[in-house]
Amino acid sequence: MKYNLLGSSGLKVSELGFGAGTFGGKGPLFSAWGQTEQIEANQMVASCIDAGINFFDSADAYSEGESEKMLGIALAPYRQDVIISTKVGIRKDPQVNQVGFSRDYLIRAVEQSLKRLNTDYIDVLQLHQFDSFTCLEQLMKSLDALVRSGKVRYIGASNFSGWQLMKAQSIADRYGYEKMVAHQVYYSLIGRDYEWELMPLNHDQHIGAVVWSPLGWGRLTGKFDREHPIPTQSRLHATAQFAPPVNDQYLYDVIDILKELSLSTGYSVAQIALKWLLTRPTVSTVLIGARNQQQLQDNLIAKDVILTETQLQRLNQISAVYPPYPYYPYWNGQFSERYQALVESSFIQN
Repeated sequence: MKYNLLGSSGLKVSELGFGAGTFGGKGPLFSAWGQTEQIEANQMVASCIDAGINFFDSADAYSEGESEKMLGIALAPYRQDVIISTKVGIRKDPQVNQVGFSRDYLIRAVEQSLKRLNTDYIDVLQLHQFDSFTCLEQLMKSLDALVRSGKVRYIGASNFSGWQLMKAQSIADRYGYEKMVAHQVYYSLIGRDYEWELMPLNHDQHIGAVVWSPLGWGRLTGKFDREHPIPTQSRLHATAQFAPPVNDQYLYDVIDILKELSLSTGYSVAQIALKWLLTRPTVSTVLIGARNQQQLQDNLIAKDVILTETQLQRLNQISAVYPPYPYYPYWNGQFSERYQALVESSFIQN
């Protein structure tokens, strides 16, 4: 297992991390993700440890807190050797103040996550989404206080836009508060929007990307192609409202190349898609979320996949998309190859 720095934290995290969103199976969304029970969760975590994974991620909203509880139990024998990341901020309670990042909510949310995870501290606390109703100065001060209290070691964000993340960093810099070291983002071969603004920002601010849904919301598992479209009974349809949209023609073009590479290398479509992400600039760890041991073992092979520069370039080209203004000039015409070369050479690989 390769280990990368998590932004400027000094922490070294495994290039593959484990996402525990499949643990618990409570509620319409998370039951579609997975319904892993405690015994299998323990076995999967142990397999991750054996493979060298040291980064485990959850959220208080996953399966009504059940994911955190199960992860805490499974990680108990290994607590001093692992990095626990969890997220807070998505509404899971009808009470009016049980959402967002007011100081009142944030402190209580952290206390509750600590209890569910059965730990004295959270290694990496991430804000699950941006809260436009809480003053960022207050939020960054509250996060700084949590770090100083010892209940949280490092802070990060999830699904922030570039200006939101940069404003938070600027406030922290101005007042001497703790700064973000991680940003959990959607990034995949069929979802490359991360590259336009957030990748350069993460590089500039020394923030490590924690990648969620690296297989494009299950579209890059190898089960689907032109001849075998996503069936109507697939769990993807049950969660479609939350999935980033993908044009069918674009999806199948990418899958065609993945299948060609699968035939020539002997690796699965999913393993190749994961490996591509492991080569990308600013990526600290890629979260694999498996529903069972078989899926987990298959995904773990991704760390051992070897792809040539030519094969990586084919994936880059087939999955490339034309970005919106103001980013498109750098991909346009004669600037395209020059900018891509600049990206590949200047971004610091952990």
